Amino acid sequence: QVRLVESGGGLVQPGGSLRLSCAASGRTFSSAAMGWFRQAQGKEREFVAGIKWSNGGIYYAESVKGRFTISRDSAENTVSLQMNSLKPEDTAVYYCAGSSFSGPYYPPQRAGSYDTWGQGTQVTVSS
Repeated sequence: QVRLVESGGGLVQPGGSLRLSCAASGRTFSSAAMGWFRQAQGKEREFVAGIKWSNGGIYYAESVKGRFTISRDSAENTVSLQMNSLKPEDTAVYYCAGSSFSGPYYPPQRAGSYDTWGQGTQVTVSS
């Protein structure tokens, strides 16, 4: 079983940056893709970005394109999310997730396609 631990959340002013990291341990070879999701208070969990372990295929939600960058370090079994130009509407609990299955080119974007989840880290964008 894969275990995921997020870090890097916090409070930042609008326009600022944060970098989230997700460390994977355990049966990491069973994961085909990793994703970042977020859930704001009172809202459903939504896909933010994902990346395939094998070929590095990446997919972003429209709301974060051009501002967020997902990357992976296969040697360290870590996935990071660099978040720039943060907006108050980016405020949410951010979750790292692993999927055992993935399409040939892009990571899955549905939460139901991910079978392992981290505990979440709070990101608050406020002045």
